[in-house]
Amino acid sequence: MYRLFGDSLSGNCYKVQLLLHYLGEDYEWVPIDILRGETQSESFLQRNPNGKIPVLELEDGEYLWESNAILNFLADGTDYLPPDAIGRARVLQWQFFEQYSHEPYIAVARFIETYLGLPEDRTAEYEAKRAGGYRALEVMEKHLDAATFFVRGRLSVADISLYAYTHVAHEGGFSLDRFPAVRAWLARVSAHPGHVLMAASGEGAP
Repeated sequence: MYRLFGDSLSGNCYKVQLLLHYLGEDYEWVPIDILRGETQSESFLQRNPNGKIPVLELEDGEYLWESNAILNFLADGTDYLPPDAIGRARVLQWQFFEQYSHEPYIAVARFIETYLGLPEDRTAEYEAKRAGGYRALEVMEKHLDAATFFVRGRLSVADISLYAYTHVAHEGGFSLDRFPAVRAWLARVSAHPGHVLMAASGEGAP
């Protein structure tokens, strides 16, 4: 059985939980409190020297970190990752977009508001994230206006990567009112068999 170390409010951890549920894989959830500095403890740094969640412990005791790397590992040989080179490259294209053009804006704004309570000394940073976040949503809207999912017209780990923080973008002050294609895509992902809500427990209860 896998062991997943993470925070239940983290979109990066939720990505992995979501795929595990889609795959019907059993796993043990190990809660990690990032605000209490638990990712910087000696025991955690032995699992991930970069001090970040999520971390997946494999059945042989090896550790794997970085959420999208974990997704691609778990999805290998399944319908959630294309078997051909160009299909995999398309998945990576959107995963890199998520990590460099989406997550640094939408996820960070959410962190400041939801985790930190929007402290006054981070208000300027919070506001600065809005332009980049909306740019990312515009790119997604344009693609989804002509596509049901991000790669090959079927749900893949590219969608899971982007769904995690997009579906809670409002928690970072982003409105999806002018993104109907994004909203329709969110509904399609949430209707997928095995779907669970963010903050689900390791046993899969919503």
